[in-house]
Amino acid sequence: MRYSLVGEKKEIGAHYTPKLLADFVAENIIATLLDNFEQKCLHVLDPAVGDGELLCSILEVLHRNNIYSIEVSGFDTDQEAIYLANERISNAFPDIALSLNNDDFLDFAITKQKQLRLFEENNLDLYDIVIANPPYVRTQIIGAGKSRKLAQQFKLTGRVDLYHAFIQAIAHVLHPGGIAGIIVSNRFLSTKSGASIRDSIITEFDVLHIWDLGDTRLFKAAVLPAVLLVKKKNGVMPSQTARFTSIYSTKDTPVESTKNIITALNKKGIVKTESGDIFHVRHGKLEYGQNPKKVWRIATEHSENWLATVKSHTAYSFGDIGKIRVGVKTTADKVFIRTDWDDFPEDEYPELLRPINTHHIAQRYKPLSPQKQRKIIYPHIVVQGRRIAVNLDDYPKSSQYLSKYQEFLGARSYLAEAGRQWYEIWVPQDPNAWKQPKVVFRDIAETPTFWLDFSGSVVNGDCYWIVCKKPQQTELLWLTIAIGNSSFIETFYDHRFHNKLYAGRRRFITQYVKEFPLPDPDTLLAKRIIKTAKQIYDLLPSNEVNELEKLLDELVWQAFGFNQRNH
Repeated sequence: MRYSLVGEKKEIGAHYTPKLLADFVAENIIATLLDNFEQKCLHVLDPAVGDGELLCSILEVLHRNNIYSIEVSGFDTDQEAIYLANERISNAFPDIALSLNNDDFLDFAITKQKQLRLFEENNLDLYDIVIANPPYVRTQIIGAGKSRKLAQQFKLTGRVDLYHAFIQAIAHVLHPGGIAGIIVSNRFLSTKSGASIRDSIITEFDVLHIWDLGDTRLFKAAVLPAVLLVKKKNGVMPSQTARFTSIYSTKDTPVESTKNIITALNKKGIVKTESGDIFHVRHGKLEYGQNPKKVWRIATEHSENWLATVKSHTAYSFGDIGKIRVGVKTTADKVFIRTDWDDFPEDEYPELLRPINTHHIAQRYKPLSPQKQRKIIYPHIVVQGRRIAVNLDDYPKSSQYLSKYQEFLGARSYLAEAGRQWYEIWVPQDPNAWKQPKVVFRDIAETPTFWLDFSGSVVNGDCYWIVCKKPQQTELLWLTIAIGNSSFIETFYDHRFHNKLYAGRRRFITQYVKEFPLPDPDTLLAKRIIKTAKQIYDLLPSNEVNELEKLLDELVWQAFGFNQRNH
């Protein structure tokens, strides 16, 4: 599979497809093709050939179904890969018309699209089947210039990953009614940056089936893959709604066994493989409401009924309380953030130091108090409602310290390009907001970790934070941390977003957390939840907290219309 690793592989996004997955994609493409197959010469394309595994799989499945009239094309920018794949495929399938090109498929697709606009009636050499594992290269590796160019060429908006462009390019070269099986990162299903390509997919294709392969570790790279099975729109309405299957690791007790991850996809519920791994397999339909740019998720009858119950007991969302922001990003943490400031002599102790919330002090309800607290030099203030960098001449000790690292900090050219000072933090957020009471929570966690901060601390970029739009409503912050730390919100997350990383960790980012529900704060039950959250905060750390947390968890479930034991 062609996903970003390190070194050279990171640059080209190369990590090849295991045979088990290649066969799975090929078999599903051909099973769909055979539903309405007319005997003809099939034109097959792999736009990122790599070692040829996908083409070998598709040819094996075609031959197994007695289909031999095939022309195969492929592209790859790696000349050595093209040579080895050509030799491998030619030896295994000597009678196949094979054309593998050491070229950039995206350039080819753009040219093809221009030809189609000029000579649409000629139906220029389009493909019946595309099987693909495009390079997965993040925007920061592509570079801003190339990213902008790809966005313009393929009408994409936001942060463009290379595989987004490949999906759009595949639409340019696939024959109407043609089938594509594409291996991608599952990030596109649920991240804000994937909104543009989600919209493009619905515009160009009929989505037949999505398999979210979650944390199955099918690849050595730390990427969570998905398989997208689509048909190029041809004016014929699809016979059924798009199907969605997900498989994620779990600690629950398995109810049946199967050979491997791929065979587990045909099961339902908690399944154990021969390797000893345990997975939760779910089947449903693709759901995104009326807007394909919204998060794509699996919808089952149970999940829809569950979410409907939650909605009927929801008065507000976390996003209604206040704007959810990520913490500061210095792009030079080793200079700005340290634990040894108290060891500095008094005449060198920077004036601009502030305490900082990071994942190191993360604890539910109340942050930890380490012996050596991290602090940050924060060189930003607000003047007449406008955030500006401080004048270092007014802070001689801070100036003395930062000047030692001026060459290093000045190398952050993007600051200068943005008209900023060399000593600034790249993303400083609102200096006036730090002093307000705020909810802080970890970005990545297996279980949600929300706490209240009354210290005026800055929040680091490994966490997110919320302050109330209306200062008189700070009581809502207690309700927020109670809901945020509950087992209910874990279940809500899994029904509503179902996006996990390895080892069951969840991403608590703005686009998810802003949709977390809140019950009516004026009800007696909500007031009891707030009171209990305050008790937990006051008693931490103590043995009494455990029982109070269990009680609070039950109260939260009740607030949304559930008996916790039967949710």
